Amino acid sequence: MAQVSYIAVDTRAPTRIGFLLVENFTMIALASALEPLRMANHLSGQNLYEWQLISAMGREVNASGGVRMLTDQLMHAEHEYDYLFVVAGVNVIENAKQEEIRWLKQQARHKTVLGGLCTGAFLLAQARLLDGYSCSAHWECLAALQEEHPLVYCNKNLFSFDRDRITCSGGDVPLHMMLHLISSHHGAPLASAISDMFVCERVRDSHEPQRLRMESHHFASQPKLAEAVQLMEANIEEPLPIVDIAELSGVSRRHLERLFVTYLNCSPSRFYLKLRLERARQLLLQTSSPIVEVATMCGFISAPNFSRSYRKHLGVSPKEERANKRTPTSNIILMEEDVGIVPSNAEQALQIARQEASFGTVEQGVQIDA
Repeated sequence: MAQVSYIAVDTRAPTRIGFLLVENFTMIALASALEPLRMANHLSGQNLYEWQLISAMGREVNASGGVRMLTDQLMHAEHEYDYLFVVAGVNVIENAKQEEIRWLKQQARHKTVLGGLCTGAFLLAQARLLDGYSCSAHWECLAALQEEHPLVYCNKNLFSFDRDRITCSGGDVPLHMMLHLISSHHGAPLASAISDMFVCERVRDSHEPQRLRMESHHFASQPKLAEAVQLMEANIEEPLPIVDIAELSGVSRRHLERLFVTYLNCSPSRFYLKLRLERARQLLLQTSSPIVEVATMCGFISAPNFSRSYRKHLGVSPKEERANKRTPTSNIILMEEDVGIVPSNAEQALQIARQEASFGTVEQGVQIDA
């Protein structure tokens, strides 16, 4: 297990953990964080951890899949926690409440270790509780988080332990993060036993990257291609010439072009454009930055040039993209309810997903065919 930096707790008493559920939170992130705690108690035969689900108002909070979760406490309830995790998901900026941000500031004054799961780091950043801290969050919101909060040291790691802050990306990554935390509290054998019970092949390290754009065997067999893609991802605002990327990757331009065509079915310049347009779409949907600033942040020479490229490859202009995002899905649901048609959980989840930057990218995203 990796060395974890955290505020020590009295392991003779149960460690108290709170989960603040933000509207449309991601269920898998919550379950991945909570289940290791349950299993730690089960395997040890002791009450090592206690946890509570918390909401801003009302007892129910909707998950992104339409499931309604009944919580244990309201935020204003008097309760102290050793650790408090914000669990968020889709449309985190729209779903965050000022009451939640104010309450998180209050909890910080109580010396509580604060954390964010999936996109939960956004709320901590909004509360100015991540300034000067290393931060991990779901890859889809990292660009927006960094642009909106330049004092936060965003990284692409799976999770980060930095003093009294713990931030984590989404999916099943909270499971691995919790196993590291449990190991630091009660030893590696217990964490390993929990991993075995969950048929977890291995416990992932915090510094592993979140996202691989190609199948792993491509990276393993073509390290020069992987290095070139990483250079592109690291230089979005000021794109590097392809000849420089080839030189920095240790290959000729011609050889680099062959690698991209063979393994990605497109030229290097075409793939680079795809990365920049992906970043632009994330910023359009997740920040309020003016379109001209988004163009600059994604390496386009002017707003008109950006708009032409965006429309050509995504079928809508940047202005239309942002306007579509702002169409309130709740109005659609209300109109259907008026005529007696209540959307299913899956339909409601699809309506919410349409506002996410990654929606439709597998089949209908930026085309990179040569």
